Amino acid sequence: MKRKILLIICIILFVYFSGGIIYNFIRKEDSVVEKKEDYITIKGYNYLLSENDSDIYKEEFNKLKNNLESENIDYKEYAESISKLFLIDLYSLDNKKNKYDVGGVEFVYPEIVDNYKLNVEDTLYRYMIDNSSGKREQDLPMVKNVIVKDTKDTKFKIKDNELDGYKITLDIEYEEDLGYDNKAEIIVVKEDKLLYIVEKN
Repeated sequence: MKRKILLIICIILFVYFSGGIIYNFIRKEDSVVEKKEDYITIKGYNYLLSENDSDIYKEEFNKLKNNLESENIDYKEYAESISKLFLIDLYSLDNKKNKYDVGGVEFVYPEIVDNYKLNVEDTLYRYMIDNSSGKREQDLPMVKNVIVKDTKDTKFKIKDNELDGYKITLDIEYEEDLGYDNKAEIIVVKEDKLLYIVEKN
């Protein structure tokens, strides 16, 4: 009799724990699927649009998407779009989780990404308070608009390669002026069919 009771208890415990494991696994799978659906991508490119991105970022991203998915890509417009997106993302600090959540990374030339991130973390994002709890109380900028003032053809040397590119001058406007940069000059280069930011002044 005791063996039967023990066996029944073991079966109940096994079913209970197995069910919990399966339930958690299904929930985890669902959350992964939901997370993927939060992003909009551009076919053939590593550019992502998130629900957390600002309205001005979403608007410019859609312009870039339309250009890159068209039959004839306008490379000047492509360069201007990634420059604007880069600045919007870089200087919109208020929607960042912490100083390691560096904006604009996807537009930067791959070989200089690590240096770029370290530089931003140690300068522009240095005093950003962590917002993992969602309770940060700190005045941080949000970009309201980026205006292209001038775009010129240029060349830029990377190692032994001289790449064609653009030198783009832009003005940055904020929702509230907190003393952050309001002008920028960006150099964009073309490598194969992709454009990358290699320099910002």
